[in-house]
Amino acid sequence: MALLSDPDAPTEIAQRMARILPDRLAARSGRERRFDVEVVSEPFTAGAEEPDTLMHRIMDRGGEGNWDIVVALTDLPLHSQGRKLVVDLSHDHGLALLSLPPLGGFRLQTRARQAVEAAVLSLAAPQATDPEGPRRSQALGGSFIGRLAPVHEGQVGEADIADLRYVVSGPRGYLRVLLGMVRANRPWRLVPGLSKALAAALATGAVATVNSTIWSLAASLGTPRLVIATVGSVALMIGWLIVDADLWHRADQVSPEARKRSALYNASTVVTVGIGVIVCYAGLVLINLVWALFILNGQVFASTTRTPLHATEYWTLAWFVASVATVGGALGSGLESDEAIRAAAYSKREQERRSALLQDDHGD
Repeated sequence: MALLSDPDAPTEIAQRMARILPDRLAARSGRERRFDVEVVSEPFTAGAEEPDTLMHRIMDRGGEGNWDIVVALTDLPLHSQGRKLVVDLSHDHGLALLSLPPLGGFRLQTRARQAVEAAVLSLAAPQATDPEGPRRSQALGGSFIGRLAPVHEGQVGEADIADLRYVVSGPRGYLRVLLGMVRANRPWRLVPGLSKALAAALATGAVATVNSTIWSLAASLGTPRLVIATVGSVALMIGWLIVDADLWHRADQVSPEARKRSALYNASTVVTVGIGVIVCYAGLVLINLVWALFILNGQVFASTTRTPLHATEYWTLAWFVASVATVGGALGSGLESDEAIRAAAYSKREQERRSALLQDDHGD
């Protein structure tokens, strides 16, 4: 069998899975079968998001190799008839298409392995035959449904290659897909990816820490105002990055399904960028605190603010300076290229998908 995976995160998951999958499948099949697992990393989702189109591609790719079963993994969210697709299976062709985002943002490796095991065992099992019709598809086990709740069977069209489909729906399903999309984007990569913005923020923080006006302002601010400054500066940074790098997704159709899909993409963008900016903000607080402990003179600070320099004053100053520095970082982010920001904010497949959309817009 083959694990056909999109580059980047899906390939990494498939490679880790392939080390233990043969023994686990052999033990669970109970028929003394041997499973040889091969990982094939290819961008099989390039330029397409329709499940049936992808199933055709998987079928064509499977025909080129000597495989009995092909399971494809992608970190793109897929949709079918308004529902978020988890997995499509074709027992006649030995194919499965697994979308990773509906598995959620936590324990992804384990959940992906469980889903692949369930799909492979279903495809490899003998198919029941209906006396009055074609073979009935081998449904996935109850453990698969339980582990990935809220997952349920979805409707399959007569022209579809798939004969069994599982989807997620409802608020819990939406949240699971959103968390999966955010995890696929790896928001922690935003921090090193915005080098020029971080340089501007650090420079702003270093200058602000030794500014007597900032000392007076920080000493006069209470906790509610500091919180407002934090929220305002973080929101400004998030909004600036999204607008400046054109990260906002616009529906290319006017259908309700297209609008829902666009809203999901935009929600994942806001959460991804938000997590990255919050991590940057926390780092700025710590760096400014260390800088203040090193550079500030208690007598000079007290003579300017009429407040003795204690631990509370150090913390308050570092907190307020982080908000000021974040605004400076937002301005510095304008020096970053749009491509650099997209590379820091999105997974490889999502970058390619959005680049294709932008090219289509420019072409029109």
